Amino acid sequence: MTQQMLRSLASALAVGASLIATQGLAKSDITIAMQLEPPHLDPTSAAAQAIDSVVYTNIFEGLTRFKGDGSVVPGLAESWEISDDGKEYTFRLHDGVTFHDGSVMDAEDVKFSLDRALGEDSANAQKALFAGIESVEIVDPLTVKVTLSEPNGNFLFNMAWGDAVIVSPDSIDDIKTNPVGTGAFTFGEWVQGDSITLNRNPDYWGDQPALESATFKFISDPTAAFAAMMAEDIDAFDNFPAPENLPQFEADPRFQVLVGSTEGETILSTNNKQPPFDDIRVREAVAHAIDRQAIIDGAMFGYGTPIGTHFAPHNPAYVDLTGNSAYDPEKAKTLLAEAGFADGFETTLHLPPPSYARRGGEIVAAQLADVGINAEIINVEWAQWLESVFKGKDFGLTIVSHTEPMDIGIYARPDYYFQYDSLDFQAVMDTLNSTTDPEERAKLLGEAQRLIAEDYVNGYLFQLAKLGVAKAGVQGLWKNAPTAAIDLTEISWSE
Repeated sequence: MTQQMLRSLASALAVGASLIATQGLAKSDITIAMQLEPPHLDPTSAAAQAIDSVVYTNIFEGLTRFKGDGSVVPGLAESWEISDDGKEYTFRLHDGVTFHDGSVMDAEDVKFSLDRALGEDSANAQKALFAGIESVEIVDPLTVKVTLSEPNGNFLFNMAWGDAVIVSPDSIDDIKTNPVGTGAFTFGEWVQGDSITLNRNPDYWGDQPALESATFKFISDPTAAFAAMMAEDIDAFDNFPAPENLPQFEADPRFQVLVGSTEGETILSTNNKQPPFDDIRVREAVAHAIDRQAIIDGAMFGYGTPIGTHFAPHNPAYVDLTGNSAYDPEKAKTLLAEAGFADGFETTLHLPPPSYARRGGEIVAAQLADVGINAEIINVEWAQWLESVFKGKDFGLTIVSHTEPMDIGIYARPDYYFQYDSLDFQAVMDTLNSTTDPEERAKLLGEAQRLIAEDYVNGYLFQLAKLGVAKAGVQGLWKNAPTAAIDLTEISWSE
């Protein structure tokens, strides 16, 4: 063999080795697309689900956590003991846990995080989760005792929310742009308007994930989402925004389609203190003006389950109350006339970016117009929605999917953005929170569902389906979404 042939062979082998190495490297990375970009990265001070989608279990961890099947398992707490009266929870923390800045995570950090969440100046969007905490006591560096004012059968469940993660006191000043947690991934880079990159944490206290890095790519437009997936520019799209394209992915061996359920009650949120929605007859008229199935078919291409209250149909305690607000435009017109609006009225319909809202909003507006309600559509970006609707309560109607797990308790907060104030409902929730018997809790949850359905607090549309698309080799993605999260710790590539 000549020298030239040897050099050519060596060159070819080098190129081949390089390609193999590159392919191997690529299989330890992943690019996952999301429709919404987070407003910031502090899950303890905002309601945006996009925050948890990026940081839950990846960067931040809590005492407990949700798994993909909805179960609540130990997180930073390796075990716990509950007192006989159900008021004291003593958590034993994992030893050897450090924050991403190298500082040790111990009982002082747990106390700081819980005290911060329940403090008077707390910005936590789910502050009610911590309202029953009477005190947080450091027993020793790895043991924390939490005392409740009364038993709470949901306490371990509540501690699994993204709003209850443990944060470092030293990181608070920069937590929104430079999050420092205890998770299996560290924050890498945020290119505003484009992507966020996370890197594997070599000092993680638990099992090392298969992925070395992950990039969350933000693609808000459904057409662009389809194009990016088909071109294989991205590896997966969590909650794919164009359900009409799913058959094409199902027929293409390059991809897999994951259809599951979420905790996302998609509702026509109503400002209960803004006239004329402060009149129950008007709210009931709105409910009867809505054809749920037409919205599911038109906006979601058949994906979604009709709901008649704020509760997930897959929950064993769910009560089917869709008949209470059945589509009946003539009844809607009669109710409006009784309320003094025979000629209808004008209002606003604020629509955030997700497809279920923008597409569904067009259909809802047309249905309302059929009974005389002229809803001006106002498209807003997510940050605008959070500021003007969620915080400012400056809206008539809006469409949003509430993806927090079993969050019917939000109706017990009179200052929540739809401003429902019912002493009867609040009493039911108080009783529920202090009840541990499963059968009694199911009864109370049924009563709570009926109360808000009969008060027509909101227009209950459908339970959001989880529609995921990924390359065929991706494994470990959650099929269902018991909470808003893209858990990188379970994701890998098949050989």
